[in-house]
Amino acid sequence: MASTNGASTRVGDPENSLEKIKRQLASGSGRSLLQGPLLKRSETLRKWNERWVILDPTTGKMEYKTRRNEPTVKGTITFDENSTIAISPVNFHGLPKYDGCCFYIGTPQKKDYFLCAETPGAARAWVSTLHAAQLVLKAHKEAVNSLSGNGSAKLGTVATVVAAANSTAQECSKEIEAAMQISLRNALGTMTNRITDGPMDDLSIMKETLRVKDEELQNLARDLRARDSTIRDIADKLSETAEAAESAASAAHTMDEQRRIACAEIERINKESTKQLETCVLK
Repeated sequence: MASTNGASTRVGDPENSLEKIKRQLASGSGRSLLQGPLLKRSETLRKWNERWVILDPTTGKMEYKTRRNEPTVKGTITFDENSTIAISPVNFHGLPKYDGCCFYIGTPQKKDYFLCAETPGAARAWVSTLHAAQLVLKAHKEAVNSLSGNGSAKLGTVATVVAAANSTAQECSKEIEAAMQISLRNALGTMTNRITDGPMDDLSIMKETLRVKDEELQNLARDLRARDSTIRDIADKLSETAEAAESAASAAHTMDEQRRIACAEIERINKESTKQLETCVLK
């Protein structure tokens, strides 16, 4: 317990030290989020999807959404200090432009995640920040497990590691922003000299992104119209096939009815023949 003058708070009090660590990790100075676009491979279909990923280096969580401004979180990748995080020497995606851009996360839940950044530099930036986050998680865990007697020293260690992780995240965010610029320029193709030579502001990025998305939607609409035409052709052929099948079934039913009548007539004739034969034998 603390005295009235506040001078006798015990340094080794586990609960007090743990609260300090939690405050340090949750404070504005102890939290720095790194975010940016990544391609994430689907766990079931093995399809690559664009995701906007937000990393919290103090909790070991990577939340991802379908788009940057999407309010709904689609999923979370949780890792710890023992997770395997590394640049992959193999291009998971397969396209040449992703050489050196792929990295891998093996989580404690025995789940593997395959991700692709926009450039090799961006991939290295993500992996560096993830490694820094692992150091934060390790320092936090060690502090929580060693609170008695030297809690303040461990708290200082956590604060130092968090500060270093924040610095790493801030530096890496510059690399990721640069990669976004490069990726957007490549996606847009020929750009004006103003955009090519200078940095792109948010309005320019928004306008050009909307233009590209509009072209993608138009292409998609054309594809859908072509598919609709194909589906209609298939439907017509299926309808013709169904009518033919119905006619064949009707003919088969008629033939079966005629066969049944013929069998009945044959049976009647056989019975009459038998009776006539028996009559002849008796005579």
